[in-house]
Amino acid sequence: MSESPNPSPLPIDEALPALRHAIAARGMAVLQAPPGAGKTTRVPLDLLASGLIAGRIVMLEPRRLAARAAAERMAETLGEPVGQTVGYRIRGEAKVSKSTRIEVVTEGILTRMLQSDPSLAGIGAVIFDEFHERSLNADLGLALCLEVRGALREDLVLVVMSATLDAAPVATLMGDAPLVTSAGRAFPVETRWLPRPPDASLRFEAAVTGLILQALEETTQGGILVFLPGEGEIRRVEAQLASRIPADTVIRPLFGAMDFAAQRAALAPVAGRKIVLATSIAETSLTLPDIRVVVDAGRARRARFDAASGMSRLVTERVTRAEAEQRRGRAGRVAAGICYRMWTKGEEGGLSAFPPAEIEAADLTGLALELALWGGGELPFLTPPHPGVLGEARALLSSLGALDDKGRITPHGKMLATLPLHPRLGHMLALAGPKAAPLAALLAERDPLRGAPPDLMLRLKAIDRPPPEAHRPTIERIRDEKRRLAKSAPAVAAELSPAQMAALAYPDRIGLRRKGDAPRWVLSGGKGAAMAAGTPLAGARLIVATDLDGDQREATLRQAVALTEAELRDLFADRIQWQTICEWSRREGRVMARKQERFGALVLNDQTWPDAPPEALARAALDGLRQIGLPWTPAANRLRARIRLAAGTGTSWPDVTDTALLASLEDWLLPHLKAPKTESDLRALDLTEPLRALLTWDQTQTLDHLTPSHFETPMGRRVPIDYDGEAPAIEVRLQEMFGTTRHPTVGANRLPLRVTLLSPGQRPVQVTMDLPGFWANSYADVRKDMRGQYPRHPWPEDPTAAEPTLRAKPRGT
Repeated sequence: MSESPNPSPLPIDEALPALRHAIAARGMAVLQAPPGAGKTTRVPLDLLASGLIAGRIVMLEPRRLAARAAAERMAETLGEPVGQTVGYRIRGEAKVSKSTRIEVVTEGILTRMLQSDPSLAGIGAVIFDEFHERSLNADLGLALCLEVRGALREDLVLVVMSATLDAAPVATLMGDAPLVTSAGRAFPVETRWLPRPPDASLRFEAAVTGLILQALEETTQGGILVFLPGEGEIRRVEAQLASRIPADTVIRPLFGAMDFAAQRAALAPVAGRKIVLATSIAETSLTLPDIRVVVDAGRARRARFDAASGMSRLVTERVTRAEAEQRRGRAGRVAAGICYRMWTKGEEGGLSAFPPAEIEAADLTGLALELALWGGGELPFLTPPHPGVLGEARALLSSLGALDDKGRITPHGKMLATLPLHPRLGHMLALAGPKAAPLAALLAERDPLRGAPPDLMLRLKAIDRPPPEAHRPTIERIRDEKRRLAKSAPAVAAELSPAQMAALAYPDRIGLRRKGDAPRWVLSGGKGAAMAAGTPLAGARLIVATDLDGDQREATLRQAVALTEAELRDLFADRIQWQTICEWSRREGRVMARKQERFGALVLNDQTWPDAPPEALARAALDGLRQIGLPWTPAANRLRARIRLAAGTGTSWPDVTDTALLASLEDWLLPHLKAPKTESDLRALDLTEPLRALLTWDQTQTLDHLTPSHFETPMGRRVPIDYDGEAPAIEVRLQEMFGTTRHPTVGANRLPLRVTLLSPGQRPVQVTMDLPGFWANSYADVRKDMRGQYPRHPWPEDPTAAEPTLRAKPRGT
């Protein structure tokens, strides 16, 4: 190993002594240094030269391009080729040797190293670079390393390096590890905002192109780095710029899915001026030495996972303030620079502070598998995974056979963890063998036929015979990955069709066409999916949805393959079962009793269930009652009112509000139902006896004593008492109350009744709660009116002395 004699000084050099001191004292440190300080290439070499590290130094980089570039730069500093003292390992490629002391790896590589050897034998230090990006693998890697250090390797050195992260929380997570800060060296960068928001009628790419041309005209030297959300926007802006820039200016795209040669071309200096159209890959890690101007389009693309639908989708969002500062800093790495922002200064305050950690927004299926392989327990995560999302991930793993019924990893799960694929695709590869490698590679990549019909078979054929519209770099990546996966796939005897292979990976996304003309499917996991009419798959009865847009109401199919029922039955015979279904149909307004052959939410066969047991019908009817409400007859309502009034005495009485009764239908109403089937049956129910059954014998006696159901008139007739109003009330013929000299009351508390006195024609003539007062004061006036209307009925001058009656005088008297 021979370090170059005069390495160029870098800002990080001033912080290296403090970092060495922290490691010597505590074995851990958090290094905070801005982009361009030189931490990625300087820190590993300095630790190696210090003699503090016994064993290899492993440094994690979030991206393959950055890992390879960092290793090459450090090797160049030492005057060696990559693979000797400094090497790298990324997915599908490695350059290491027995003499390698510094190994730069992508984050998934570290996870595999830890799972295969938790003691990390031969490794003396692990460095987490660009930790502020908060990738899922970095969070997991740090959590595992902290547990390893606490339980197995007290001597393991851990260094977390970050550019923008608020480093205090991660230092606390690491047991109050020393925090070392490098001020860095940044040349001044002038920020230029838009004077007003872009014209709403202008397409995004056109607005970006205009701002790039403005930057090109207003500046005279240095490259221009443009930040765009993704490859599609990069290609469209590139096309718009091509004929509008000077001859000595070149355009260089830069995004993660490019091959390394094209990525290196973006990094290399050019004779004239250069416009680099890049995704967030250029925010950190990479060195673009000739950039003096940044154009920030203000957008970032992130993966969002919806646990409810089980789907991930890419969303384009506004850039955060932290990301905007990272991008702005790229203009001041080598000289004073300018940053053009495609938003107004007033909009800046509306930006979020930081992007979400990947663990907060990503599919956690892979994480759940790694945790199960590790053996469970609470790991020290900077941001713990959401329990609900993690639970959904574990449910998927269970359906794939990777976890047993107690949540422990199975032998099949251990195999899936070794495959460089999402567990869905790993499951498919493990069961279908090398023949599934093309499909696994295809589904792991972006769509090579963007804009083509959603038929997956078109894409499988394009791998070997790509049509002119195919994206050739994507096809080449799929071919390379196909060859690698075929080597790692186990040999199996199964002969499966592509549709069956896809169904193995997506058992929850097998779709059965809904009734009707529109191409819409219900998926076996319970969600819905649709595609545009007229596409080749629009008439398929069964499909497997391999790519959807993630819409929570009804996802749009972007890739799918037709599946026959015979293929489905052959693959999932043990999961297709007959079930009896008895449920209330809101649409039909009745109980529906069916026998159904089902695969998940798919109904493959549907028959009537004529001999459904009465209890099943009754239970389904209860759901109908919850929808239409309780049917209150006058008698049942009076009983409920009596119970509510008696409850005011302080004794323990049942809660007879609608809310409480509907919540406990199974307890009080179900035993009294005689299998009603229709809404008319439910509305005809009399709840009086079921309500009465809620009362104990003592409560019934108390109820009759405190709030009797009827009032007995002087003639012995029983009149029902209404307890719904402010006071218990009755309606009674005026003549029937003759001779009554005390106002009627009810119950032990002698509650006065609200008495409505009726004419012989049953019309109210007086409402009173003081009958003696009525006789003495108002009766004379009522008598005058009534004698004229009802002359054959008795209207004595002194009603208190008259006999109660309901009879009229005989004719002629």
